[in-house]
Amino acid sequence: MKKLVLLSSFCFLFFSVLTAVGQSSTNTPDNATASTTGNTYSSVFTREGMINIPWATENKEVKKPTPVVQKKSILKETKEIIESLSSLQFKYAMMLNVNVESLKNVALLGFIDDWFGTRYRYGGTTKKGIDCSALTGSLLAGVYGLSVPRTAREQYKVVEHIKKEDLKEGDLVFFNTKGYVSHVGLYLENGYFLHASTKKGVTISSLDEDYYARTFISGGRIQENKN
Repeated sequence: MKKLVLLSSFCFLFFSVLTAVGQSSTNTPDNATASTTGNTYSSVFTREGMINIPWATENKEVKKPTPVVQKKSILKETKEIIESLSSLQFKYAMMLNVNVESLKNVALLGFIDDWFGTRYRYGGTTKKGIDCSALTGSLLAGVYGLSVPRTAREQYKVVEHIKKEDLKEGDLVFFNTKGYVSHVGLYLENGYFLHASTKKGVTISSLDEDYYARTFISGGRIQENKN
């Protein structure tokens, strides 16, 4: 009889424990849902018991990406520069030994190319033959809109005399080849000048050549009010 009572008591306790465990398991999903849904809430133990509080979210400033500025390649820039230059600029840049970009007076280059190689003729003024002062007079009038007297000596009288180191494009250069001012040319760049040579006709020479360095008198700058 005692064994039956003990067995009945043991079964009652066993089923009571099972019932309690079942009830606790049915209550946990709500808490799990509260704490796991979007990770929005979290359970914290306080004096009053367990409470649910929202997660503290950190607002970080989103940096906008820096716009990328596309730069032209050196090769492309060089190609554009070359395409903007004329064949005359390349031709005379080599003759004057200067950078092609420095030759910007296209009208001057066109005049030189038009007359280059024309034979020398004393007193001549045309493509059949031209002398030095007629060449400088025609060039100054056609390219710069300036007028000068006909001969080299007369041109020398009406210009402002300047030193060789002060020469710039468009200045005249005078030479003493016969005991007086007898030859004139027009300064270009880098020590070179255009003139009508008795031997070569219209050509480009250097002031550093022995003959011209020896016979050079001075440069001459034309004033617009001179004629």
